Amino acid sequence: MSIIDNKKAFHDYFIEERYEAGMVLEGWEVKAIRAGRAQLKEAYVIVRKGEVYLFGAHISPLSTASTHVNPDPVRTRKLLLNAEEIKKLIGKVERAGYTLVPINLHYTKGRIKCEIGLAKGKKQHDKRESEKQRDWQREQQTIMKQHRR
Repeated sequence: MSIIDNKKAFHDYFIEERYEAGMVLEGWEVKAIRAGRAQLKEAYVIVRKGEVYLFGAHISPLSTASTHVNPDPVRTRKLLLNAEEIKKLIGKVERAGYTLVPINLHYTKGRIKCEIGLAKGKKQHDKRESEKQRDWQREQQTIMKQHRR
């Protein structure tokens, strides 16, 4: 079950492979995500010293957050992947010109997971082509509905 989707990722990138990663979160962050107060629009994934981090994701703290915790909404959060997956991702990102983008946050067995995608950037004409395809699909749906009546 998806909590938050990053629609901008599909607009800006061709997603070629997907990986599910666990997240290192604080208690107030889990509560805020469950309340739907997270945003992945400007977020991206970076690899540093053989570890993978989610950078720029905004999680707004709840007003009922604990008084002794000083929440940072855009802190860098560590992502948990298998060593094999991390090696594979590092190789593709460094050599092949790929980038890593967060696709969504979702629940798996009660835990919050981040789905990340190995992506290649779209050029402007690719974005226009995607827009045309979407418009055509929408138009087809409208025609089919009218035809059924």
